[in-house]
Amino acid sequence: MDYEELLRSDDRTLTNLIEEARIISHRGFGKRIQFYTPSFISYKTNSRNPSSPAFPSISITGSSCSLKCKHCEGIVLNGMLSATSPERLMQLGKDLKRQGAKGCLISGGCLPNGSVPLEPFIEAIGQMKKDLNLTILVHTGIVSMDTVLKLKKAGIDAALIDVIGSDETIREIFSSDATVEDYSESLHALRHAEIPTVPHVLIGLHYGELKGEIAALKMISNHNPSAVILIAFMPIHHTTMENVKPPSPSTIAKILVASRNMMPNTPMALGCMRPKGAHRAKTDVLAVKSGVNAIAFPAKEAISCAESLKYQISFSNYCCSQIFSDHQRFG
Repeated sequence: MDYEELLRSDDRTLTNLIEEARIISHRGFGKRIQFYTPSFISYKTNSRNPSSPAFPSISITGSSCSLKCKHCEGIVLNGMLSATSPERLMQLGKDLKRQGAKGCLISGGCLPNGSVPLEPFIEAIGQMKKDLNLTILVHTGIVSMDTVLKLKKAGIDAALIDVIGSDETIREIFSSDATVEDYSESLHALRHAEIPTVPHVLIGLHYGELKGEIAALKMISNHNPSAVILIAFMPIHHTTMENVKPPSPSTIAKILVASRNMMPNTPMALGCMRPKGAHRAKTDVLAVKSGVNAIAFPAKEAISCAESLKYQISFSNYCCSQIFSDHQRFG
């Protein structure tokens, strides 16, 4: 596929490419879609109750982030549970287990080099796996081989990493000296350690425009990911980019099509970060038509679309990054 031509395609051409992507998906995965509603965001549709506290998100840095990227500035961290010491993390894990949680996402703000300061917490994470039998996903940021091997020993279930395909975007949006190569080396380390890895690509991160998304997907495709999560820039109040226009639903669909063509046998999900309202409804319908395997917090229009296409539909209150293990279980 000529990906530059894909990005320039008009609506009629895109409609055909979306249908072709759906056919590719059906060959590899059948007509099945998973809808995820984890408890770190309140969610309700006409047919679904609010999420139970089965899979919360935890920040090991509280609300602190050294990077303060222009699109987020640490605000996303405020919606997570805080555990800024290994002892607090362990206690929080026990509390969550007692409340019925099945697992958690461990994340946090980044250091100036783009990494999440996981090292002091790895022993506690391993203890949580051993004692509490929780499913534990870890958002690593840029990560060294040494840290990866320790995470492997701790027994984490999967590593999540946002992958950026443009040095200009890293400098401009993250104000970081990290490079695209640092992300490639992180993916290599995670693959070497045989940790299930679920890269995320944020569509429109560069002020709502495409820059580096195709390069990021090409990089990811070289490292045998367990699944790929596509998310989209959404303006957040009180950030530098709060008035930036997000990428259109059709632009997002083009990246979904590109991802499916590059990785036809890799589970693909539309993740929780994306614009809301009418924009989300249009995006989610295009995602279903593109053959994504999962959508987090789907618009009701997406559920109706999946029903009209005669999909086998299931719901989960886990994180959508679990699509790779769910596919293995039900595939």
